[in-house]
Amino acid sequence: MSDPETGDTGENSEGDNEGDLQDNVGQRFGRLPATADDREVKGRASREEVVDFFAERFGIEASVFEGFTFWEKGKGKIWIFADEMPSPIRIEGLGMTVLRTRQEHWKPTHSAVERFGRHATKNVVDLTPEQAATFARGEDQDFPEWDGDWGYLIAAHELAGEREPIGVGLYVYDELRSTVPKGNQEALSVL
Repeated sequence: MSDPETGDTGENSEGDNEGDLQDNVGQRFGRLPATADDREVKGRASREEVVDFFAERFGIEASVFEGFTFWEKGKGKIWIFADEMPSPIRIEGLGMTVLRTRQEHWKPTHSAVERFGRHATKNVVDLTPEQAATFARGEDQDFPEWDGDWGYLIAAHELAGEREPIGVGLYVYDELRSTVPKGNQEALSVL
C-alpha cells in the first residue's frame, strides 16, 4: 500500500525493487554509464556514446559537455543535467531532453540544438532569411543545394552577425524537413 502524501510504496528509497536496478523503468531516471563496458541496463546508451554522437555527427567537442551528467528516462529519452544526483531517482524532470536513442537513427532534440548547436562545426545547414522563416514555421522545403550528409542536421541562420541554430532538420532526397515542434514553431520576419 502506498503513502498518499509521499507516494512511498514501501519499496526502497527510489521506489524500486533491488532486481529492477538492471532494468529500464519508464518512471525513473537512470544515470548513463560512463562507457559501454559499464552498462548494466540492456540497450542504455553510455555517456561516451552520447558525447561521441554529438562529436561525430555535429563536430561538437566533448569539452562542451564537461560538468553535465546524462540520464535516461523512458525508452531512449536522454536528458542532460548540470549537476549530480543519486541514481536511480524517481522525479518528473531533470534538466532537459537532448537526444532520442533506442531507434535506428539517434535524433537530437530541438532544445539540445538551441542550447548546444552553436558549437557545431559540421552537418549545419545555413539558411537564407526566407528559408529560415519557412523552417521556423515547421514547413518542409526543397533544398537541392545541400551536398552534405543525409539525416538529421542543425538548421541555422545568421542573426546579428552570428550563426544561430533554429532547430533540427531532416535532410532526405533534396528536401529539408522541419522537425520544429508545433509549440516552438514561429513566424520569423524576413529582413
